[in-house]
Amino acid sequence: MFTHMNRLMTLMIVIVALVAVGCGPKAAPPTSVLDTPEYHYNQGLKFFAKEQFDDAMREFQRAVDLDPKSPLGYIGKGLVLGQKGDFKAAFENMEKAKSNETKGIEARIGMIRLYGLQMVKEPGKAKGLIKDAESEFKTANAKEPNNARLHYYMGMAYKVDLDFDKAAGMFRTVLDLNKDFTGEANAEWALIQKIQRAAPGTEIGKKIALIDKIDRADVAALFDQELNLEKLFTKRGPKTYDTTFKAPPESSTQFSPDKTVKMEAATDIKDNWLKASIETILKLQVRGLEAGPNHTFEPNKRITKGEFAVMLEDILIKVSGDEKLATKFLGATSPFPDVRNDQYFFSAVMTVTSRNFLEADKATGEFKPGDPVSGADALLSIREFKNQ
Repeated sequence: MFTHMNRLMTLMIVIVALVAVGCGPKAAPPTSVLDTPEYHYNQGLKFFAKEQFDDAMREFQRAVDLDPKSPLGYIGKGLVLGQKGDFKAAFENMEKAKSNETKGIEARIGMIRLYGLQMVKEPGKAKGLIKDAESEFKTANAKEPNNARLHYYMGMAYKVDLDFDKAAGMFRTVLDLNKDFTGEANAEWALIQKIQRAAPGTEIGKKIALIDKIDRADVAALFDQELNLEKLFTKRGPKTYDTTFKAPPESSTQFSPDKTVKMEAATDIKDNWLKASIETILKLQVRGLEAGPNHTFEPNKRITKGEFAVMLEDILIKVSGDEKLATKFLGATSPFPDVRNDQYFFSAVMTVTSRNFLEADKATGEFKPGDPVSGADALLSIREFKNQ
């Protein structure tokens, strides 16, 4: 009787399991030899790298449809969802990928990438995420210690966590392995070295160091936080005098300047996270970084190398008190094939390059005044300025 009951129970369990399997998602039939999860996963990664996220999601979903038990499609979907800010769904997909992964470490690399994305998109929740990424790395590294992609993406996670020493170590490992991602790792390693030379001393400086093309708000923050420009002007700059008209105490005039409504220096910085630094720099009236006649600062407008040169020259003149610098190179021949001596930034370019604040292209000799300025390059200029 007992044996008969056991057999019935076993049979029921098998039936339930078979029903569960039958009710699960069925694989779509491939339409060609290239219609595989691997192909669509790799295509999706290419779209993801180009920031074509909808196209990437389409490819990743096809990978899932072709094989619901493969981790690849879920990894890709997790990355796209994370890029779009839906981290709940992103981690659900990545966990599904991990549970489906019977060999390899692709899902754990995906997890590390997802933690890095969350650190960027949700900085308020970033604390502790690097530990989670390190945990994934430790497990994956035990399986495949020579996986270049694993080290590269762990380096990227350290980079966004602003741990530049550990990031450099990971990128260096990728270069030493000399397998995949050597070009990408070399570029990142060079950037980290540049940031380390610039040695940003503030959290804001470290964050701006990672920006490829900085804007006017970023520059204001660097001048305020890294150069401490207000203190520098107070300590070494020229004295200012109040030369405005003052009515005699006995004057019977009814006009009260202190009671007039004064318009803000910049009306478009209210919600900018760098508002305090912008307001500080506006008071210092750095040439090229003032508000316009319509009282707008344009905080999100990217600056060019020529504009940055003008700002640096103006600060140098005010700090040194040497106003002759503004006309020192008047009429001089330009050593740069792309800078004429009649352009408004010519003198500034000559001044900053002669002091190594900024450099011309070593291969072509061009200054490239219209190029954007990276955060790392701006920090190096400020470091050199401070050293002099």
